[in-house]
Amino acid sequence: MTYEGKVYRPWMEANSLLIQVSIGCSNNNCTFCDMFTDKKFRRRSFEDISKDIEKARRIYPSVKSIFLIDGNVMVLKTEFLLQVVTKIKETFPELERLALYSEYNDFRRKTVDQLKQLKEAGVDMAYVGLESGDSVVLDNIKKKMTFEQAVEGAQLAKEAGIEVLASFIFGLGGKYRSKEHIEETVRLLNIIKPEQIAPMALAIQPGTELECEVKAGEFVQATPLQILEEEKYLLENMNFETYYWGDHGNNISPMRGPFPKAKNAFINEINKEIETNPVTKKEILVTNPW
Repeated sequence: MTYEGKVYRPWMEANSLLIQVSIGCSNNNCTFCDMFTDKKFRRRSFEDISKDIEKARRIYPSVKSIFLIDGNVMVLKTEFLLQVVTKIKETFPELERLALYSEYNDFRRKTVDQLKQLKEAGVDMAYVGLESGDSVVLDNIKKKMTFEQAVEGAQLAKEAGIEVLASFIFGLGGKYRSKEHIEETVRLLNIIKPEQIAPMALAIQPGTELECEVKAGEFVQATPLQILEEEKYLLENMNFETYYWGDHGNNISPMRGPFPKAKNAFINEINKEIETNPVTKKEILVTNPW
């Protein structure tokens, strides 16, 4: 298999075969992210992708799950994606699920019919970086997405039948915008109702613009107590069914399960952490880079 640069996939895709369809991220501008700073965004050739697919077929007797990388594969033209997905499905007839990275704006760049074609061809799920619902935070991190655009993109994905896992970041509003960040994020989530969510605590990535802001005192990190309170607010105020992937390694209290079925158990766990975890006495949460 051929991979260029650092390779990332969601922790839920640990057992999936990775096929690199694009290089880098078309945005590659978010202040908190260093995932694709070593790459210039471009599409791989169908010939090279096909070679990887065929090589994987020779190596693996059975492949049940495939994840397409890099950053936001959904941004590529529909005709090209259909060509890739068709090749994958023909080569791996036993395949049970096919997922990729996307942005909400990538859904907006396609029509419902195009998204339905991708769904019918085999695209089951998209992992989308929501990050925040607060317009100020979105501007500060240079997400190039608005609250309204996220709503529009989410509606298109739902209409097409593509399942979405939305990730977002506790603490991304910092110490002084924690309340607005989580309240607006929950308000947005209650509108778009993603089928799965993956909240994670903020990690300051070395070399990022956000790290420079921290060092300059322009961004003051949320305290561990604020991060726990953000998660508590989320759990208390979400009003839709989803699967909760709260077990990222940087979260203070890793937990996962169906929501709202596990709501009370989750809230009890967060309350326990708030009351007894000594990390709540610290000024910042020590996290690991991705």
